[in-house]
Amino acid sequence: MADASSSSHGDLILTRLTKTFGDFTAVDDLSLTIPQGSFFALLGPSGCGKTTTLRMIAGLEEPTVGSIFIGETDITTKKPYQRPVNTVFQNYALFPHLSIFENVAFGLRRRGVKDVKEQVEKVLALVELPHFADRKPTQLSGGQQQRIALARAIVNRPALLLLDEPLGALDLKLRRQMQIELKWIQTEVGLTFVHVTHDQEEAMTMADTIAVMNEGKIEQMGSPADLYESPATAFVANFLGQSNLIRGVVSSTDGDSNVITVHGQKISLLKSRNQSQTTSVVVGIRPEKIRIDLPDVPTTGNALAGGIVSDVSFVGVSTQYVVEMPWKQDLMVFEQNDGGTPTLRSGDPVSLSWNVPFTFGLDGSQDVNAGAETDEIE
Repeated sequence: MADASSSSHGDLILTRLTKTFGDFTAVDDLSLTIPQGSFFALLGPSGCGKTTTLRMIAGLEEPTVGSIFIGETDITTKKPYQRPVNTVFQNYALFPHLSIFENVAFGLRRRGVKDVKEQVEKVLALVELPHFADRKPTQLSGGQQQRIALARAIVNRPALLLLDEPLGALDLKLRRQMQIELKWIQTEVGLTFVHVTHDQEEAMTMADTIAVMNEGKIEQMGSPADLYESPATAFVANFLGQSNLIRGVVSSTDGDSNVITVHGQKISLLKSRNQSQTTSVVVGIRPEKIRIDLPDVPTTGNALAGGIVSDVSFVGVSTQYVVEMPWKQDLMVFEQNDGGTPTLRSGDPVSLSWNVPFTFGLDGSQDVNAGAETDEIE
């Protein structure tokens, strides 16, 4: 049997992919191209269609409409074992009765590869577990089992590796360590990784490109920095990190900027950062971009006055403030604990300020709470 990786190479191309279950549309007319050799993340809340998309790529679900290609090879109707695709699941699915060496060698032996020793040893060295070759999966920690599951998939040299919430069972510290290691391994082996997750930090840490999914569609796709700094919708602004979204009206223009009236106060928004086609606009600012000061401290850039601190939370590297504004909206502020700002208490009057380019503008018809309270339990 030919090596799965030799049969198909190239970009993963999804064209008008749709999957319905009765009256429910899980994936809705989705088209995207994932470049060969990239680390791509499908990110979204439970029920957004990301796992169904992954299952269609793996051959575990059949599309209702649409096609799936790897390079020039149509794999839409191929059985899972006929596809140059391997999947790493959250539960690892290792064979408990086999040694680590035999777990990793399983796919090679199934394909009739005679001499597996060199390939298995090479991939065990890659995941830094060569000395565990003779152990059984139950003798390994969760993080070590995750690496073995990865090694078992990589050794087959698939054109595409699918990662289905692969770090979900690990504790926070180990998960962060594995994020860095996974990215390093992907760079080393040069395979296309498609990673499905509801964890924003996980996606931003590892992926070259993220597609944020919502209700079966892609809300926005781009690099982690692009999505974070320039969200196109309120859903993306709220789901990817936290955002303060405030309703306003374009009242005038000033050179390259729109002047926005926000509850009687005026701020500037660069025209290039304003996605609204009307005078109704939702202005956004990330909590860590805001400076918080007592009312008598001079401010530069954009500023909003009349705030009252309603809650203070110390979280180590930063202090998180909830500030109630005169129009009764709570805004979030994250201040680095670097000694640059005096500690404020609940009830203190404050003003908020930030640099004009940090402001982004969304269409005024957006629901400012979209994506803020999504269910993160898979």
